[in-house]
Amino acid sequence: MSKSKKKIDRTGRKLVAYTMPKSFVSEQFRNVRTNIHFSTPDKEIRSLAITSAAPGEGKSTAAANLAVVFAQEGKKVLLIDGDMRKPTMHHTFEIRNTVGLSSVLTRRLPVEAAIKKGPISGLHLLTCGPIPPNPAELLASETMAQLIQHLGKSYDLVIFDSPPILSVADGKLIADHCEGTVLIINSGTTEKRGALKAKEMIEMTSSKLLGIVLNNFTSTKETYYYQY
Repeated sequence: MSKSKKKIDRTGRKLVAYTMPKSFVSEQFRNVRTNIHFSTPDKEIRSLAITSAAPGEGKSTAAANLAVVFAQEGKKVLLIDGDMRKPTMHHTFEIRNTVGLSSVLTRRLPVEAAIKKGPISGLHLLTCGPIPPNPAELLASETMAQLIQHLGKSYDLVIFDSPPILSVADGKLIADHCEGTVLIINSGTTEKRGALKAKEMIEMTSSKLLGIVLNNFTSTKETYYYQY
């Protein structure tokens, strides 16, 4: 088995939109993409935060696959791992995490030097980088605001894999920088109170809540899919 084939096998479950583009799950991600377009008919969303109420609800997988389907549409997309406490994007895409967002926000190197190419044309990746002792301060900084403005000139869409919004202040700070936010809800674990509180917190930011992705919903057709 070739090295590239082994990599696809290892990442297949999380990056289903890339490894199995004709699958039912991939079609659901394309439906989410379409509904994001429809949610703002008068303005194209250029920055998007993907968050959840609590950890383990699938927001990182959703962010990665949405980045893939937007790139497949022909957009130039940058996926950023904004979870600087528990980053996972470098594992999903099997890339090094020696430098990344934290390196840029602490001005250790320019953002262009930290960005890596993704597995498909048009997709670029910015991992978390070394975990900093002060993620919230970095995300609330003027450097972060300037970075978002700078990236908006180079990419059609910037997607943040954001921390769970109820866990730490980081998720709310990232949403405040983005034009739109999508909330991931796990049908098996998310409590109603937590989902409503997460919705309220997003609505307190300057970001527009575009909708909710229901994850791990069981149907008679498939045992696992995303529904927007």
